[in-house]
Amino acid sequence: MSSKNVFRSPVGKKLITGITGLGLVVFALEHMIGNLAMFSGNDAYNEYAHFLSSLGPLLYVFEAGLVAFFLFHISNGIQIWYGSRKARPVGYDSYRSAGKPSQQSVSSRSMIVTGLILAVFLVIHLISFKFGPGGPGNADPSYVTSLGGEPARDLAKLVRHKFDSPFYAFGYSIVMLMLVVHLRHGIWSAFQSLGAMRPSLTPLVYGLGTILAIAIGLGFIALPLAIYFHII
Repeated sequence: MSSKNVFRSPVGKKLITGITGLGLVVFALEHMIGNLAMFSGNDAYNEYAHFLSSLGPLLYVFEAGLVAFFLFHISNGIQIWYGSRKARPVGYDSYRSAGKPSQQSVSSRSMIVTGLILAVFLVIHLISFKFGPGGPGNADPSYVTSLGGEPARDLAKLVRHKFDSPFYAFGYSIVMLMLVVHLRHGIWSAFQSLGAMRPSLTPLVYGLGTILAIAIGLGFIALPLAIYFHII
C-alpha cells in the first residue's frame, strides 16, 4: 500500500487526527498560560502579545502550520465520524456501552459535536481578537499603548472590553467547558491512535488526560470570569 493510500485509510486518518490533536493540545496549553499573564496586569499581557507579534515571519510560519493542523484535524475527524456512522448506523438512543476498556463516554460520543462548535468558536474568536480593533487591517488609535517607549497594540484593553459583556464572558466560558469535554477523550484517543501505550497504561493516561483537560479549561475560564466580576 502506498503512503498516500495509508493516510487515506481509517488507521491513517486516526493517526493524522492523533498527531494534529496532540499538537493542538500543546497550542491550547501555551495559549492558556499566555492568557494568565493578564492576572499580572495589562502591561504584562500586552508585552506577551507584543513579543508574539515581534516574531515577524516566524509567527506567520507558525500560524500557517497551526491552520494546517486545524484543517487536517477537523477534516479527518469528520471523515472518521462519518465512516463510523456508515459502519454502524445506530442512533445514540440505542447505544450500549462496550464496557470499561473501551472508554466510551459522553466525551467520546460527542466529539463531532464539540469539535464543530469549537471550530465555529475559533473563527469568531479570531475575528473578535486577532482581527479586532488594533489588529491586522483594523488600525484603531484608541487601542494603542506604549511599551518601553514604543507604540504597541493594547490587546489587554480589547480583552477587558469584550469580557465585560456577559455574552462574551459566559459564552466563552461555556465553550471552554466543551473544550474540556473534547480534550477529556481526545488526549487519550490520540495516544491510543499513535500506539503509544499499553492496555495497562490506559487508566493512567485517561486519568492524566482528564486532569490536563480540566486544567486547560479552568485556566481559560478564569480570565473572562475574573474580568466580568472585576476581580482583576
